[in-house]
Amino acid sequence: MARPRTCNPVLRGPQGMHLTDPWTVCVELFLEIALMTVTVFPIRLVLAVFMMLLAWPLAFIASVGRNEMQVEPQSLWRKFVDVALKTIMRLMWFAGGFHWMTVKGRQAIPAEAPILTLGPHSSYFDAIPVTMSMASIVMKAESKDIPVWGTLIKYIRPVFVSRSDQDSRKKTVEEIKRRAQSGGEWPQIMIFPEGTCTNRSCLITFKPGAFIPAVPVQPVVIKYPNKLFLPIYTPSEEEKQNPALFAQNVRRQMAKALDIPVTDYSFEDCQLAMAEGQLRLPVDTCLLEFAKLVRRLGLKPQNVEKVLQEYGNRARKMEGERMGLQDFAHYLDVPVSDMLRDMFALFDEHEDNTMDIREYVIALSVVCRPAKTLETMKLAFKMFEAEEDGAITEAELVCILKTALGVEALSVSRLFTAIDTDDMGKVTYEKFRSFAELHPDFSEDYLSTDNTGLNGCRHRPTTKPQTNGFCPDFSLPGLQPTCRM
Repeated sequence: MARPRTCNPVLRGPQGMHLTDPWTVCVELFLEIALMTVTVFPIRLVLAVFMMLLAWPLAFIASVGRNEMQVEPQSLWRKFVDVALKTIMRLMWFAGGFHWMTVKGRQAIPAEAPILTLGPHSSYFDAIPVTMSMASIVMKAESKDIPVWGTLIKYIRPVFVSRSDQDSRKKTVEEIKRRAQSGGEWPQIMIFPEGTCTNRSCLITFKPGAFIPAVPVQPVVIKYPNKLFLPIYTPSEEEKQNPALFAQNVRRQMAKALDIPVTDYSFEDCQLAMAEGQLRLPVDTCLLEFAKLVRRLGLKPQNVEKVLQEYGNRARKMEGERMGLQDFAHYLDVPVSDMLRDMFALFDEHEDNTMDIREYVIALSVVCRPAKTLETMKLAFKMFEAEEDGAITEAELVCILKTALGVEALSVSRLFTAIDTDDMGKVTYEKFRSFAELHPDFSEDYLSTDNTGLNGCRHRPTTKPQTNGFCPDFSLPGLQPTCRM
């Protein structure tokens, strides 16, 4: 993400003599922006809209009567429309300020590389390669209903994803696979495997969708002001059987061409870190490491609500009884592995090779539904509450919130006192919920670092920290967490 222009100039001449007053520069900058807003910007906007309107009838006529499941032959008419639309779209980008664009390398034909993987994805301007190649893309189904733009989108035969269809993800992968394995009959599919916009400082974990078909791909790196087509990457037999490995190796090649690092954090980690729940995760939360292990072990349930309730009921019956690694593996119905040991270590608070399974259930709830703070707290209270009064103690609230935030140490005295207005030494979920509804920012007001001594994971720095590519406040690729929750 680009940093906003700030007005903090220090202009000096020889011997440090000031050449221009900083505030004068600020005023000049403001006047320049104001002038451009009322002169150049409207002209560019009108030209861009005109180009889109000019392209619409061509795309509309070419799309009439087309079978969405079959591709038509590359006729002279289709070639003419492709060239015309590419020209119009190039003029549109020129009007928008992209006057000169350099393309390095040769774009492969569909028979050579059915899929183009683009990265890093940082803005709407990354659509430039799409308009220059007229390749298909993966888009939300709702996009086709947008006036004018929807017609242009339908012309390039995108793979539509429907949010209302629970099987849409599976159908999307199957459609990409069908087209990619057609022997070059279908147009190439352009995919941004990161799955989200980043700030271009590194490449985050690639989603495997583009690599499941196990066909050659051509990496395309977007580097302002240039973009580069890399050589075709043909998967090995091992990569054909392992899309994640295929994606990892392609990402490494693209990162090398861009001269930027990679990070193991993903789009889902960004969603977790930036979720708008009432518990905002601290920068060094252990839950990012936990979420990564959940994905790698395949522990994220399909039916989240049902599985969490089942886990909660089983954990409640154990009444806080601690378990070892073998019992943990049996509880999750997975074999013991190095990754499971890493996950177990996150909850081995006393370093005695035991853990409380209730903490795992709380952490899993946060990872699976990060914005539903009260649902997680309700589940946690259910596992910890006493049968006689349905209440928990301050020590139990510490354990719950410490796990939900993914931190090693936490003081909740101010929060507990504010909720326990009757000075009973216990609080119920109903009291907690009522307090949270009245104080939606209770995490910041009562659990901030200024007044609670909130500590995150202990880290063992190995290299200089770098931005992870999607959330400027989360910068951990050079840091290995050795935390306890």
